[in-house]
Amino acid sequence: MTAEVLTSHPILSLINDLLDVPAPSGREADLATLVRRRLIGWGYEPETDPAGNVLVRLPGPGPKLCVASHLDEIGLVVTNVEKDGTLRVHRSGGLYPWKLGEGPLEILGDQRSVSGVLSMGSTHRRDADQQRVGWDDVRVLTGLSVHQLDEAGVRPGSPAVPTRERRGPLLFGDPADPLVGAWTFDDRAGMAMLLYFLQQLAEGGTRVRQQTIIAFTVREEEGGHGAKLLCQREEPALFIAVDGCPMPPGVPLTLDGRPGIWSKDRLAHYDQQVLIELMAAAEAAGTALQPVVYESAASDASLVFAAGAAPRVACFGHVRANSHGYEVARLAVFDHVLATLRHYLT
Repeated sequence: MTAEVLTSHPILSLINDLLDVPAPSGREADLATLVRRRLIGWGYEPETDPAGNVLVRLPGPGPKLCVASHLDEIGLVVTNVEKDGTLRVHRSGGLYPWKLGEGPLEILGDQRSVSGVLSMGSTHRRDADQQRVGWDDVRVLTGLSVHQLDEAGVRPGSPAVPTRERRGPLLFGDPADPLVGAWTFDDRAGMAMLLYFLQQLAEGGTRVRQQTIIAFTVREEEGGHGAKLLCQREEPALFIAVDGCPMPPGVPLTLDGRPGIWSKDRLAHYDQQVLIELMAAAEAAGTALQPVVYESAASDASLVFAAGAAPRVACFGHVRANSHGYEVARLAVFDHVLATLRHYLT
C-alpha cells in the first residue's frame, strides 16, 4: 500500500520529495532551490527575495492577498565540539530530546554533512526510571576527531536533523482511510498543498479571484522572520498561513480528515470574518473546518500580525498529532485542505 499511495497521491508524493532535503532554520536554501525548480517546470517565474523567501505572483483584481507556508523545520544546533569529537547540542525551534529518542542524525557542516547518533547514556543505573532528560543531558556521538569535524565544517552553530530513513512518510491503519506519519509535516505538508495548487492552476487554466502572492517563507521556527520581512515589503491586505493544527491536551480536534483553523493563539485573535469565509469555503468544497484556540502556539500569521506587518491574518491546515515530532495526520485531510484553499482562492 505504501509504495502505491506514495506515487499515486500527488500531495503525499510531493511531501515525500520535500522530506529528502533537510531545511532547519537558516539552512533553507537547498529546499528553496527544489521549490524554484518545480515552479519553473510548471511555467512560473518565481522570485527569491533578500530574506530567502520564494514567491509567485498571481495577477488579479482587488487588494493583495498573501498565502504562505514555511520552508524551515525544527532541528538541533551544535553548541560545542568536545575534545573527543562528541557534540553538545540544543534545540532549534520547538524540539525536545524526548521527541527524538536515541538515533541517527545528519549534521550539516559547512563543507559536507556527517552522521552522528544522539546519545542519552546508559539505562544500567539504579535511578534509570527517574531520569528526566534535557539538552544538557544528551550528546551526539560522531566517531570523528575534532580535526575531522573541522574539515567537514562542523562547528558551534551547525544544525542537525534526523536522517532520511527516519523522516517518513509512513502509511498505516485502515487501508480505506489511512493515517500517515512523518518527521515532521511542519511545514512540508503546507508547502506540498501550495505547490500542488500551483501545479493545478498551471495545468488547468483556472485564475485566482484577486491579486495573490503564494510564498514559501524562511525562519518561521525562529520567530517568523521571513514572513515578517515579506509582509513589510509587500503590504498585503490579508495574510493566510497554511500550516498544521497541533493537538495539545484539551483542544477539540480529531484526526477524522477535517482540517483545522486557528481562531486564537498566544499572540493574536485571528480575523473572525476570514475564519467564517474559510469555513464556508470548506463546506462548499465538501468538508468542514475545526476551529481551535491555542495557549502555547504561534504561526507565521500571528507573528506577522503581532509585528504590525499585516492588518488581517488567518491560519488553517491539516490536524496533526505528535506535534514537533513524528507527526501523524489522516491522509484525507490533505485533499480537504487543498479543496478548501482552491475554493477560497478561485
